[in-house]
Amino acid sequence: MAPPPVAELTERARDIFRVVVDSYVANGSPVGSKTIAQLSGLSLSPASIRGVMQQLEEAGLIASPHTSAGRLPTDRGLRLFVDGMMQALEPSAQERAAIESRAGGGGPVEEALAATTAALSGLSACAGLVMVPKREVKLRSIGFVPLSADQAMAVLVSEDGSVENRVIALPGGMTSSALVEAGNYMSATLGGLTLAEARLRVDRELADGHAALDGAARTLVERGLAVWSEDGARRPVLIVRGQGRLIDAAAAADLERVRDLLDDLDGKQEIAALLDSARAGDATRIFIGAENEMFALSGSSVIARPFRGAGGRVVGVVGVIGPTRLNYARVVPMVDFTAATLARLMG
Repeated sequence: MAPPPVAELTERARDIFRVVVDSYVANGSPVGSKTIAQLSGLSLSPASIRGVMQQLEEAGLIASPHTSAGRLPTDRGLRLFVDGMMQALEPSAQERAAIESRAGGGGPVEEALAATTAALSGLSACAGLVMVPKREVKLRSIGFVPLSADQAMAVLVSEDGSVENRVIALPGGMTSSALVEAGNYMSATLGGLTLAEARLRVDRELADGHAALDGAARTLVERGLAVWSEDGARRPVLIVRGQGRLIDAAAAADLERVRDLLDDLDGKQEIAALLDSARAGDATRIFIGAENEMFALSGSSVIARPFRGAGGRVVGVVGVIGPTRLNYARVVPMVDFTAATLARLMG
């Protein structure tokens, strides 16, 4: 059920509701009528405030976690606040510089994405998330380093300078000269190709008898490409940084919720699917608590925004995950700025 429109609340109700939300965001604790009377600046008695709080509770916007406790905003109430009452706080010059410096650090794209996500995590006090499509690695060179009689380290260098190593089994009778022969052939023939293109070329040349390789080297070339092709199909598309920031002083009192949240992060496929749903359009998506079945137990929220690359095509989604009491007014603009920064990086 959707929350009532903000216009249906009286000005007094909006003021009191805002205090409840602000207090929840600040310390995660329920707030009572006496505290609201002190914080709100309203010339209202605690009894009058309790009457308004009763109305807010009946509307499903606040609730009491215990019989005698104060009130907390519900997920429904947070949705009303985010959609209709929140006053965004733009990132400071220092925060913008911190994000931009990590995105502009150079090196492989994945490292820049991970570094930028780590910066967003640190500034937002949430776990940072970035999802990118499976990248088509273009080869620069491939070499093989013998480890034992039956194993070698395959070293792939891509055009962007990233290096990946894989241990592969050697066919029987493999000599050190065959390792060199296979590496030279792959570097000379396959440079500038993606893994898929390299597989097709090798298959074609071997079938046509154009590849001047002996049997052992041919097998090694096929195995070297196969291990990366299989890896690429499973290549992680989700980068998570700063999970430890989710365990703060308030969370320590609710360790079960924290465990559920960390379990959510371990299920990367489900998180990736959620972020993928934010790819459509240009707007920031905010998923609050039990609005999404995945977070029904952990009481978490996700703020996510797509970013575009060359040609204006959406190439990824960046965001944060944290408890529902995160500071939406501060974090939403921070995610927006990070998405714009990554768009410049990918453009």
